[in-house]
Amino acid sequence: MADQSERAFQKQPTVFQNNKRLLASNKKANRLVRNVGLGFKTPAEARDGHYIDKKCPFTGNVHIRGRILTGVITKMKMQRTIVIRRDYLHYIKKYNRFEKRHKTMSVHLSPCFRDTKPGDIVTVGECRPLSKTLRFKVLKVTQAPLRSSLPSSKTVWR
Repeated sequence: MADQSERAFQKQPTVFQNNKRLLASNKKANRLVRNVGLGFKTPAEARDGHYIDKKCPFTGNVHIRGRILTGVITKMKMQRTIVIRRDYLHYIKKYNRFEKRHKTMSVHLSPCFRDTKPGDIVTVGECRPLSKTLRFKVLKVTQAPLRSSLPSSKTVWR
């Protein structure tokens, strides 16, 4: 059974929940889980969890196509949406040098990625527009290295 924390009943639209044989037996309820491809594994929480998220790349109805990018989580103050920062170098021909630049983007974070915190490195994939600013979904989370192993005087620029 799904986690019912909203006013509307949460269910996966492609799974029929009132199957008489399933209700009579003690089997686990059906759950739609898909493989997004591109070498990304489906998390165990997506297979075994009870959350319902129609925008999840593993259990939802939105497909990944286009760009695959990486960034660092900076903010986690929205529901199921995070802000990531992408750092890059811009070349200036006149001075034959590079300058540091960055972009921030809003990304959908599925509930299957638990224990994420600011500083973690995420791999995101492009999808159709989910809202005014959402065009990417998190596919993989890499935990941030421990602060004790980093140089203490300088912050690491990614």
